[in-house]
Amino acid sequence: MPENATEVTAAGIARLAGVGRAAVSNWRRRHADFPKPVGGTETSPSFALSEVEQWLRDQGKLAEVPLRERVWQQLAGHPGGPVPALVHAGCALLLLRTSPAAWREIAAVADEPMAGVLSLALDDLLTTRFGPASEAGRAVHAPGRAELLPSLPLLRGVAELAAEDGAPETFEFLLGRQLDANPRQYTLTPPGLAGLMAALVETGERPARTVLDPAAGTGALLRAVTGPTALYAQESDPDLAALTALRLALHTDTGCTVAARTGDTLRADAFPRLAADAVLCHPPFNERNWGHDELAYDPRWEYGFPARTESELAWVQHALAHLREGGTAVLLMPPAAASRRSGRRIRADLLRRGALRAVIALPAGAAPPYGIPLHLWVLRRPGNGLHPSPELLLVDTAEPAEPAPAGAVSAAPSGGRDRIDWQAVHRAVLDAWRSFDGAGAPGTGTSTEAGADAGTGAGRAVPVIELLDDDVDLAPARHLPPPAAAGGPAELVGVRQRLTETLGLTGTLTPPAVTLSAPAHWPLTTVGELARAGALQLRAGGSGTGPTPVLTEHDVLGATAPSGSLPADGPPEEPVLVEAGDVVVPVLGGGSVARVVDGATAGAALGRNLQLLRPDPAALDPWFLAGFLRGTANNRQASSYASTATRLDARRLQLPRLPLAEQRRYGDRFRALAEFEDALRLAGRLGGQLIQGMYDGLTDGTVRPE
Repeated sequence: MPENATEVTAAGIARLAGVGRAAVSNWRRRHADFPKPVGGTETSPSFALSEVEQWLRDQGKLAEVPLRERVWQQLAGHPGGPVPALVHAGCALLLLRTSPAAWREIAAVADEPMAGVLSLALDDLLTTRFGPASEAGRAVHAPGRAELLPSLPLLRGVAELAAEDGAPETFEFLLGRQLDANPRQYTLTPPGLAGLMAALVETGERPARTVLDPAAGTGALLRAVTGPTALYAQESDPDLAALTALRLALHTDTGCTVAARTGDTLRADAFPRLAADAVLCHPPFNERNWGHDELAYDPRWEYGFPARTESELAWVQHALAHLREGGTAVLLMPPAAASRRSGRRIRADLLRRGALRAVIALPAGAAPPYGIPLHLWVLRRPGNGLHPSPELLLVDTAEPAEPAPAGAVSAAPSGGRDRIDWQAVHRAVLDAWRSFDGAGAPGTGTSTEAGADAGTGAGRAVPVIELLDDDVDLAPARHLPPPAAAGGPAELVGVRQRLTETLGLTGTLTPPAVTLSAPAHWPLTTVGELARAGALQLRAGGSGTGPTPVLTEHDVLGATAPSGSLPADGPPEEPVLVEAGDVVVPVLGGGSVARVVDGATAGAALGRNLQLLRPDPAALDPWFLAGFLRGTANNRQASSYASTATRLDARRLQLPRLPLAEQRRYGDRFRALAEFEDALRLAGRLGGQLIQGMYDGLTDGTVRPE
């Protein structure tokens, strides 16, 4: 085997062959000619990718490795590590996009001379795009000949993939795979939130042409900006800074300046004289070691010296210090920053001087940490003839109402990273902000009701004088009325009536008395065997982009309509669309749940952590299939257990071999049980809604105790 060959783990082999990891373990035990480990550890060995591919082909288990998968495995198993390999790939893609003829000429030669010529070409390109290599903190440095040599097979594959998908899309695909493979290493800003933050800075009188992100992370916020002329990014992690620089350069034209620097922003500002049109920032939360002792006399603390526990207020003032007069900043903030007593003096000064314009509460799940509803702070640098605003806009989208058909009840608690209706949140927040920033302009003293949809959030412009008390608490929930339960007291009569009807329905649907018998001893088959025989198809969810609604794991567990959404952009992957008669099974959690897709759900994309079983109607009844998949013993024998989770292997689920007519008899009974279950679930929701509405009405006086 050649030195520095690409390595692949057992999980990678399973993905290449389209099997589970248990199958790879079986191959290693049963086949003496299976490739020997070349690295890793005893419990997690790695193998040479080329040897594995050849063995799979020889065994007839791999006809052809998909190009995207082959490139990803080359990157993930790169001897220098996946991040340096991704940087090399980004550099090559930038050259390919900027000068395709130069790339073709360089790639036409053998590896040894190619590495040397490519290193020189990248040095010239990166100097042109990011400034001289000697410039302090430049994020991307040209790799030398020796560094590039083991990456050349990867770079040739990347160029081949770019010919199909495009250079920016190829980099987004590889970066997305890297982020997904290492979720705990990175704090991400989801695309829906990034788009909202960018839209907020683009609604002013002057468009945001120069934009700074002082805690750039993976560059999601700057990538969401429309039509910039200059993007400035600083990130303390050198690897992330390099990836962000390449991502932004691939996303923008050569006419847009991309300045990405590495370094600790608060201690060593890379752009001390920059006055940008806009600042976007998702800062680190709850930092204690942010430079409190070293930066006591820093001129940025124009609104007060932040306490050691108020690192977020240091980022707020850093953002304001880098705005031109009248420029706008949007920062993602933890909710505690709006109410902690240690920050009240700074909050008060931000209000008095008109720097803080809006505080927007987001739904839980908008960004990590996903369990709490974070805030957006919208700020504007005073000056340029602007007078302090007498009002602060407060908007609360923390509990958006979920869309439901007429006569339906909210299916489950709102929020959650897969359940946010970003389109509704964007509409509510941007309507409120545009109304306030236009009709309620600074200095007019005009109170403006925010233009938020009643169903997706509540907002209003609050006089600053009302907020300047001892606490200076700016949390929107403190100053806005809560969303009315069940549509308000007037709806309680209707909810009670529907509950009465539903309880009557449950009585009608209650299963008849059971007939007991000895356990059956049917001949059994497995889902895996049925799939190999062509009686059903197996598909996994979680991929794709576009406007298609997503059937999420929560929707399957709660028997609700598709509530998720796909990324608006990203790698061009087709989602798996569900069809009527499909059976969808969650693969995590160890619960016995199976949902038969109906006509109303058909056409939705299959979400992550879900497995789709598409039976051939000539061989399998879908309700028979779903019913037997829900058996407790069936689920136990098909589940594997890790230290923190239970995972269902759908291929191991068992079914009895029965004629189609007999399957349909069982299917009819299973369908009736599902209708009974739905009625019980609806009754529980209606009961909970009625109870909470009564409590709220009695406590606020809108319902009398008679």
